[in-house]
Amino acid sequence: MNTRIEPVGLLVRATAEFLGTGLLVAVVVGSGIAAQQLSPHDVGLQLLENSLATTLGLAVLILVFQPVSGAHFNPVVTLADRTLGARHRLTEVVVYLVTQITGGIGGAILANLMFEVPTALSTKDRATPGHFLGEVVATAGLMLVICALARTGRTMIIAPAVGAYIGAAYWFTSSTSFANPAVTIGRVFTDTFAGIAPASVLPFLAAQLLGAVLGVLLVLLFFPIRKKASS
Repeated sequence: MNTRIEPVGLLVRATAEFLGTGLLVAVVVGSGIAAQQLSPHDVGLQLLENSLATTLGLAVLILVFQPVSGAHFNPVVTLADRTLGARHRLTEVVVYLVTQITGGIGGAILANLMFEVPTALSTKDRATPGHFLGEVVATAGLMLVICALARTGRTMIIAPAVGAYIGAAYWFTSSTSFANPAVTIGRVFTDTFAGIAPASVLPFLAAQLLGAVLGVLLVLLFFPIRKKASS
């Protein structure tokens, strides 16, 4: 049975972006805390547990919220979408960015509360040249996956594809693939396995923006014409 999705107002879409981004960060941070507690002496196993939860959680969240807001959950996805021709007004873009960032912060605090750990600024320094390059690669790849599928009419498989890509990028990038400014800022507010120190945020954001630009350029090179999404 096909259910017709009616146009959704900005307030509802913004709420979906706030909740979706918040739950995404709660998944990342919460599974990181659980991994620390369950496997305190094995960092590799901690990363495996964290990446599996993020892979599954992200795919589910996209499936739930994609018909409502597009399930961006990521400022660079919103900016890339507008750059590649989406008819979003500037006001809509700003609202999306604000709700994504505030949702990310709220998600980190929620995870801290669930696991009864203090909400504190992270002390985990990640600002190295290798991490910078890793974030450029992770973000460029994410943009290419999302936009390539959207522009070739395969939006129905974006959720599992993005989940799979991020799960893989946890392991093949040195930065463990944040690839998302809202998630990066949110993870500042937890001094746990998934945290990132405030001093590392600006390099990560710069790398993510650079990666997004490279990803958009690759999309324009390989997929210059947007095709109608399959129903």
